[in-house]
Amino acid sequence: MELDESKKILFYDGDCGFCNSSVQFVLKHKKNNIYFVTLQSKLAEKSMSKNDITIKMDTLYFLNNNRIYSKSSAALQISKQLKFPYPLFLAFYIVPPFIRDGLYSFIAKRRHKIKNGFCLLPEAHDKKLFLTDHSQL
Repeated sequence: MELDESKKILFYDGDCGFCNSSVQFVLKHKKNNIYFVTLQSKLAEKSMSKNDITIKMDTLYFLNNNRIYSKSSAALQISKQLKFPYPLFLAFYIVPPFIRDGLYSFIAKRRHKIKNGFCLLPEAHDKKLFLTDHSQL
């Protein structure tokens, strides 16, 4: 399966409790459809390699308008897709990326300790937003 790169797609570590909690947060506060793909999937591997990106499991990736953002830039781009007041986080773009990404990496290294792993079970109406290697988009 090929991903429709015109869609908004969040790539996340499916084995990480903190990451799964973040996905649930996005589901609860999103303005429009955002699709979700685990970094462990062939779908993610194919999409990332097509864009010359080596997957790092401690990194959040967000595909938006045919561009893949990572780390803090991905989080800020995602905040733009959420209901008010979350788009206000875009003000953090004034902080240099090396500082934002440093904070991101600090949290990412501890993500498994912050929240224990669990399997994300989406609500029935959200299941279509979770893409797998066998999904039809």
